[in-house]
Amino acid sequence: MRRKQFFLVVLLFLAFVGINYYIGWNGSAFLEVAAHGFPIWMFWIMYWLFATAYLIGRSGIIKGPAARLLKVIGSFYFAILEFAVLLLPLTNLGYLAAAHWGLDKVTYIKAAGWSIVGILMLLLARGWWNATRPVVRNYELSIPKKSEGAQQLTIVMASDIHLGNVVGNRHLSKLVKAAERIHPDLILLPGDIIDDVIEPFVRNRMADTMCKLQAAARYGAYAILGNHEYYGGHADEYVKRMGDIGIRVLRDETVTVDGWFHIAGRKDKTAESAEPDGRKTVEQLLAEIDKTKPVLLMDHQPYAFNKAAAAGADLLLCGHTHRGQFAPNHLITKRLFELDWGYMMKENMHVIVSSGFGTWGPPVRLASRSEIISITLKFSG
Repeated sequence: MRRKQFFLVVLLFLAFVGINYYIGWNGSAFLEVAAHGFPIWMFWIMYWLFATAYLIGRSGIIKGPAARLLKVIGSFYFAILEFAVLLLPLTNLGYLAAAHWGLDKVTYIKAAGWSIVGILMLLLARGWWNATRPVVRNYELSIPKKSEGAQQLTIVMASDIHLGNVVGNRHLSKLVKAAERIHPDLILLPGDIIDDVIEPFVRNRMADTMCKLQAAARYGAYAILGNHEYYGGHADEYVKRMGDIGIRVLRDETVTVDGWFHIAGRKDKTAESAEPDGRKTVEQLLAEIDKTKPVLLMDHQPYAFNKAAAAGADLLLCGHTHRGQFAPNHLITKRLFELDWGYMMKENMHVIVSSGFGTWGPPVRLASRSEIISITLKFSG
């Protein structure tokens, strides 16, 4: 097994080097004709620093503000890498066609190179706008159960905030302001609230902003863990810090709110391999609660809707997919998940999968938007 893992790591490394060399080779060819006399060796040094910035920042070799800067710079390269992989092969085919038809190669390289630069800038600019200008999506749903409390419940949901070096208090404040405008009864946060390590969350006092979010709802805020809380290795500390500001993180737990509805929160699927006890099945989690009351379930990754419906959940809230975050990844997530974004009815259970409020890697979204979900849940029993 270790040998297979070793060869997989080597294969991924070679693929990473090969793809980045291909992009750099195209960049150097363009630079030779567009900036004649610029030292190509200097370009390659700058390029590889850019391409490996995120890895260097995460490695621990460099620490402090320099490491954080490298991670931010490197995150933008992830978007450039994917767009370049899509655009450059077409450009190279165009070069072969130009050579076949006897067109001037230098003229073609200049025109194609500047076109690629322009397209990349436009994609990044549009993607940044989509990522930093969250929209509020409204759902009005009905549950055929008699309510012992109010006749409806207003819920604000925000998944995949990814608080860290890229997404911080400024973006989080937009969620707080939106919640204060909506005046919800309840706020639910279905995982990936922090982006791996907890250090930026602590250093930038993001808990102070999260505390305002908790205060914006009548019944407060509840959260669950996503895969990224596990990746950073600080899940326990995160849960404690959230608890200190009054936001309870449910880890295979249920809570009955004000005596008339249940909130259930599953551990992330990552717990199946990351924790000795794994996680409960959804049947085990919901087995002991009174199903005559509304059951709101949070599960970070959108899998096994049929099991959640059979276990008695009335509303299932998920995130994780980001809807691919930028095109054409949304075509992949659409095939990977039964529902990668939006709403569906699964038997008698409502399902909402959010594309997320924050971003992983670059603050760039194409074919998706950063979003806040507002749900008006009516009880018609």
